[in-house]
Amino acid sequence: MADSDGEFVADDGSDDEMLGQGGSSYDTRGAARDGGGGGGGGGGGGGDKKGKRKGGKAAWEDLQRSWDVAEELAEGGLSLEGRIEAEKRRRVLRDTTPIQRGIIRHLVLVLDMSLAMDEKDMLPSRHRVAIAYAVDFAREFFDQNPISQLAIVGMRDGVAVRISDTSGNPADHIEKLRQLVELPPMGNPSLQNALEMCRGALFNTPSHGTREVVMIFGALSSSDPGDIHETIDGLVTDRIRVSIIGLSAQVFICEDLCRRTNAGHSASEPVLVGGEDESSGYMVAMDDVHFRELLLSVTRPPATRQSQLQQQGAAAGGGEAGASLLMMGFPSRTTGTDPALCACHNRPTRDGFLCTRCGSRVCRLPAECPACGLTLILSTHLARSYHHLFPLRIWVEVPWSDAHRSVACFACLSPFPDPATKGGGAAAAASAAAVAQDKRKGKEAPSGGRHLEVPSAKGGGRAQKKRGGGASSAAPETPKGVSESGRYMCQVCRKHFCIDCDVFAHEVVHNCPGCQGDTRDELQAGGENGNGRPAANGKA
Repeated sequence: MADSDGEFVADDGSDDEMLGQGGSSYDTRGAARDGGGGGGGGGGGGGDKKGKRKGGKAAWEDLQRSWDVAEELAEGGLSLEGRIEAEKRRRVLRDTTPIQRGIIRHLVLVLDMSLAMDEKDMLPSRHRVAIAYAVDFAREFFDQNPISQLAIVGMRDGVAVRISDTSGNPADHIEKLRQLVELPPMGNPSLQNALEMCRGALFNTPSHGTREVVMIFGALSSSDPGDIHETIDGLVTDRIRVSIIGLSAQVFICEDLCRRTNAGHSASEPVLVGGEDESSGYMVAMDDVHFRELLLSVTRPPATRQSQLQQQGAAAGGGEAGASLLMMGFPSRTTGTDPALCACHNRPTRDGFLCTRCGSRVCRLPAECPACGLTLILSTHLARSYHHLFPLRIWVEVPWSDAHRSVACFACLSPFPDPATKGGGAAAAASAAAVAQDKRKGKEAPSGGRHLEVPSAKGGGRAQKKRGGGASSAAPETPKGVSESGRYMCQVCRKHFCIDCDVFAHEVVHNCPGCQGDTRDELQAGGENGNGRPAANGKA
């Protein structure tokens, strides 16, 4: 062949090395064919470089995120600040309508452990990425849903494998997941076997909690022993929701499974609950970052739906169906001088929590008493689940016209951009930068800069093309949802915050610092509505 590996090895050398060879500096193929002399030396040097590359990680295994393109500023610099801020803002832009959600969840996570997970489109492999994200999911799930239960099932070699039993302790699931890293994927997955195992695990769960299945599916086919449509009918009857995150192309049976179990209707009858499309829970990940976002989005409790019996009872009674009353215990930690066996793990321990009904000792909370079955929790667990029912309102962007009201973030006191330099002078700065660029190219612009149309900062900073057909040169367009002034305002307390405090308030504390600060001020001043202020958390 004319193009062989040996000839490309010679191309690895530099121009200086080629000049030092015996042959012509441009005849690289001839130099590669010469066994001795300068050509052989050049080829040997290239072979050493190739061998070193083989010893470590291959070049194609290095993740090069070429789609993260930097934005060019008006003064010629590069910036990723707009993209980073837009990504942070996108995470908190969601529907905050207060609706009824199931905060007591019973969820089964199904992992695909077939040969399809050995693909390397997600580095180092789909299998390792899925396990790493499953560990993050277990932590985040119990952080957002402390009074819920989780179990993990695997699909491997055509059968369903139980990885961890139903438990409310994230450490148990994380320990089992880390043991799967060295277990190689094998065989084909079986959706029907996995769904039947999940159905058996969720069949005896109490009716006041949700029954959910979240599946990570990387294959394009399923090896089932029977009719999977009968299994889907059983899931619909048992009111078990199934959500699937696909790592390959979209599969029809997965879409049909999610649509029927999530909405309870046919594919032609989508249902909107609280402004969200609850008709289908089938999602396909585009890359590893999108895969993690889709998996962690499941930690938010789904909207509850009444069963047909509840709807008939509500219609017969002429009102809404009544809520179930749950009996729970709130024990306190006790420490003894002598070790005693805990009822949950049968291990000796000196401290623990005593059941308020039977006095049995458990290691940690939340838990279900092994002796009497009473649910044991702490008051903080209920408080952490409260924000799902009454989420914090989304803060709005502050335009430059209102930016003069604040000079720093109310929460962290970080300084804001100055409206005098960023607001009214944005268009002038962009026009001046364009004129300066024309001068460097030897194209003197006419007075007044009439050949360039630059909108104001309120229009997003988008620059129009010049009359001569040249490229646009102005500040980049402000992404959707990102404030041009860098300020975000709570609609209740009217305080201004930065983007980092916006994300922290909506994802971690779930309270507005400005509203909480106003409440404390009213309490200190002895105001009348200090204790019963309806907008204390920014939710009124």
